[in-house]
Amino acid sequence: MPLPPPPSSGSSGPGTCGPAALPLADLLRAAARAEKQPDNSEALVIAGADLLTASRRAQTQPWEAAETALSLGIVPARYQRNLGAFGCEGQLRLHRSSAAMVGLGGLGGLALESLARLGVGNIRGADGDFFEESNLNRQLLCEADSLFGPKSDAAARRVRRINPLLRFFAVRAFLEAGDMAEFLSGADVALDCLGGLAHRPALEKAAGEAGIPLVTAAVAGWSGYVAVVMPGATGPAALMGASEGGAEDTLGTQPPAIYTASAIMAGEAARLLAFGKSALAGRMLLFDLERQTYDTVSI
Repeated sequence: MPLPPPPSSGSSGPGTCGPAALPLADLLRAAARAEKQPDNSEALVIAGADLLTASRRAQTQPWEAAETALSLGIVPARYQRNLGAFGCEGQLRLHRSSAAMVGLGGLGGLALESLARLGVGNIRGADGDFFEESNLNRQLLCEADSLFGPKSDAAARRVRRINPLLRFFAVRAFLEAGDMAEFLSGADVALDCLGGLAHRPALEKAAGEAGIPLVTAAVAGWSGYVAVVMPGATGPAALMGASEGGAEDTLGTQPPAIYTASAIMAGEAARLLAFGKSALAGRMLLFDLERQTYDTVSI
């Protein structure tokens, strides 16, 4: 489902009483400062408070101000440490991109955290589940005071606290096969953060039909895999099929394995969004943290 229109900022607009909006680009340029970076290069940087002030004075939304800043070569200070990997142009592509995540539990909560901090500008996440105590060992979004609450609500709260410069749309629902196409519409990448195997084939098929890459992962015990399925290619779900149970039910899910898989997922999704490529395209990374083995195989 497409992202909804941005909520109203409550500021004065055309035809209303109130101070006239000031030119956003001028406000951003006036607030930007040249700062030396760790590699001794210089970059124009704007502090978060100054960017939000410029947004209010220009009567625009924060994400619009962030996009304008990046298009002018001005980097929000929160993204300074991204420059070595993405550069300003890559950061702008991240900000303009859209990621669709199915599952906001162990894998999804951690991947969401990384994508929000990296600056992916439009993220939608779907999960109809509620937290339970057994989630506390590994799920970032699960806290003692959020027990038994909706995972989608916790995800929305977390993103609001982390990064006001992006848009996050939470869907409190378990997506069925017939829902996948609408949910992925307009996205640039899909992330399979589901538990178990039952709905993975439908998501893999929908991503292929939408013409977007799918980043998928699974964890059981101390081991797991991450793969990137390009449109039209065969992925793990097609090979493994659908079933209600899985190795994770018997082996459990250990936090280090979840964190490893989700970090790789977020990294590959970000590289796909910024550069259109992934080192794992058509491949699967298999890891075992108990034996400390890492292997990559073609799918």
